[in-house]
Amino acid sequence: MADTDAAAAATPVRFKSNYAATRKIEPFYKGGRIQISQDGKFMFCPCGSKVNVIDVETGALLHSLQQDEEEDVTAFVLSPDDEVLVTGSRALLLRRWHWREPRCERTWRAVHTAPVATMAFDPTATLLATGGCDSTIKIWDMIKHYCTHNLKGSSGVVHLVEFHPDISCLQLFSSSMDYKIRIWDLSSSKCVALLDGHFSAVTSLAFADRNTLLSSGRDKICMVWDLNTRQSKRTVPVYETVEAAVLLPEEGDFSQLGVKKQGLHFVTAGSKGILRVWEVATAACVHTQPVPFVLQEEPSERSLSQCQFVPARNEILTVSMEHNIVFYDAQTLQLRKQLAGYNEEVLDVKFLGPGDSHIVVATNSPQLKVFELATSHCQILYGHTETILALDVFRKGLMFVSCAKDRSIRVWRMGRAGRVTCVGQGLGHAHGVGAVSCSRLKESFVVTSSQDCTIKIWNIPESLTSKAKAALISSPEPLHARVTERGHDKDINSVAVSPNDKLLATGSQDRLAKLWSCSDCSLLGVFSGHKRGIWCVQFSPVDQVLATSSADGTLKLWGLRDFSCLKTFEGHDASVLKIIFVSRGAQLLSSGSDGLLKLWTIKTNECVKTLDGHEDKIWGLHSNKKDDMVVTASSDSCITLWQDVTEIEEKEAQAKQEEQIIKEQELSNLLHEKRYLKALGLAISLDRPHTVLTVVKAILKEPEGRRQLEENIVRLRKDQKEAVLGFLVTWNTNSRNCHEAQAVMETLLKHEAPDSLLQFSGIKSAVESLLPYTERHFQRLSRLLQASTFIEFMWQNMRLADVAQQDQGTL
Repeated sequence: MADTDAAAAATPVRFKSNYAATRKIEPFYKGGRIQISQDGKFMFCPCGSKVNVIDVETGALLHSLQQDEEEDVTAFVLSPDDEVLVTGSRALLLRRWHWREPRCERTWRAVHTAPVATMAFDPTATLLATGGCDSTIKIWDMIKHYCTHNLKGSSGVVHLVEFHPDISCLQLFSSSMDYKIRIWDLSSSKCVALLDGHFSAVTSLAFADRNTLLSSGRDKICMVWDLNTRQSKRTVPVYETVEAAVLLPEEGDFSQLGVKKQGLHFVTAGSKGILRVWEVATAACVHTQPVPFVLQEEPSERSLSQCQFVPARNEILTVSMEHNIVFYDAQTLQLRKQLAGYNEEVLDVKFLGPGDSHIVVATNSPQLKVFELATSHCQILYGHTETILALDVFRKGLMFVSCAKDRSIRVWRMGRAGRVTCVGQGLGHAHGVGAVSCSRLKESFVVTSSQDCTIKIWNIPESLTSKAKAALISSPEPLHARVTERGHDKDINSVAVSPNDKLLATGSQDRLAKLWSCSDCSLLGVFSGHKRGIWCVQFSPVDQVLATSSADGTLKLWGLRDFSCLKTFEGHDASVLKIIFVSRGAQLLSSGSDGLLKLWTIKTNECVKTLDGHEDKIWGLHSNKKDDMVVTASSDSCITLWQDVTEIEEKEAQAKQEEQIIKEQELSNLLHEKRYLKALGLAISLDRPHTVLTVVKAILKEPEGRRQLEENIVRLRKDQKEAVLGFLVTWNTNSRNCHEAQAVMETLLKHEAPDSLLQFSGIKSAVESLLPYTERHFQRLSRLLQASTFIEFMWQNMRLADVAQQDQGTL
């Protein structure tokens, strides 16, 4: 490690000039029914006015199905053959999409008088049923494009429709706000049966076979129905509000889920936030999924809103009220993959892992989210009981600390497989803990600051830092504050530890930054100068300098020896919320409440680049160990990864410059060899009007220049002629070059038909620009002709007078 640091110090500092957003982790699901394609590769998530298509393996957003100025999507359905997707919106329109391209194939009115609440395709994908908030069900022929049935009789919103899996039955099942399941005969368009048994909304229907139906409801029961007798065969009390019941397939080994014998088994998901397996024959729960949080009887953010079996992946998908999408192994219920559909307001973000392979995110919730950047897999870390406010990571990247409104701090450790566990917890602050900073040299201590205006230094026990001992920890070890000091008169917004672990700095709403000794928390000095509260403090990694950012829109650099202000950076129009040093302390990156990111060069006080990547306050800003990537997190729920593209842009500019030099040399050779057509084509490709003018002048200098110019212009392609037309507009503005412009214009007018000239791009603006200058040149030439004629006349008269005098003298 020391060798690499020494090597890094020996290489010259490369100043950065630009960052490019390489990836954005943004909300892709805001509630509603999720669907998976038959092959298990694609996931379709409603998100406001669009439906997002997600690659299940990578978690990447492939594309969105959205029409311009479209209202929110209220329901959508994917056909059984994965070919067609139909959406219904609040505008009472149905749209048929070819989702792979993506394009909208057809739009038609839903005929419903209120938005469509649910949709379903029949097994052949030829019929589409739509259930509306107007208590009606419509059935559409997707091939002939017309409404075949209008089924009336439901009461309230129709929130569930399903076709019978056997198409020969021609039956549709529906449920509405009267808690009954209706069976519709499509041949007669009549309701032939009412399955009455639930006392609350029916949430899902699943067919075990041709004659058996499983229904689940919010009345905390699941019911098995015989479709021959249309009577209930079994009622299974599940003791929680059920949002979905999924039948386990008869094939496959489900012994680990408590399935010991043949017969119907199903999985329920609901308000408790866990999956449970039930046996229909005994109405008993045979397996309960273990979870890392305390179960609650009442619905909470962990409650599950959806559950479905994905045969192609042999997985069970669940969706929580927090919009987390989880894939479990169907045979063991072990977590395989987890995606976060919506992040709310993101308050902090840090790179994590030895190679910065993960990021840890604090959103506006008591749970932490750890994203694996390669796969978008998200771990959710439970522990805090109120909103997490700040994070910091130790130097090696395996341990990090979080602090929250619940007045506690927690130490977390990442294991070999990337699994994160809580290994330590500290209590002691009187109010929410708003800022945290880790020691820089070793994993030895943590500094926190709180709304109670105090600073605390917490020792990290050795048992947490060694891998072997940390692996044996079963519950978080208690941490104890070594020192507590009242630091400011108002809330402390930021705290930072110096690179040598000897000093710490704090920034507060009282407009002051203070420097403290880490050993005993004694005050060493005060930095005074900001006009508003200080949001962030950071030590330089190389110099004895402290950087501060404030709500007054400025950044300041302070000397640690005399506490004087060395530099002030002005440029932000709003509060500067976060700052970090980059380029080995030679540059600063700052983020503001206006959603802008600014790159500053310290030596010149210059803002090198302003990056606009967010729409709201940027609370989180962190650089990776290689110093070539930055992550930002904002109140707009987006997390953006920025790549340093300085070197790439420099190489591109150099390559472009070399190419220009080669082309200019080639042009010079062509002119020397009098190969004018190639020279003209090359000059046009360089997109330089003056270079093309030079070639035209060289042609006109030839003995038969006018004819040669005409021949070369005629042989140009249409796009080249369009370019020349644009260039001659520029030449024509200058009287020195107007002759060449007029010569080229004459050739174009002589050899191009008016119709073909009208097809040229920019012809209208070109003519409008050419006319006034051409008239001016004509007037100038007319005046010149008059003047030259007058001079000729005067000269002739003078000559006549001289001749007359000579004649008189000889006489």
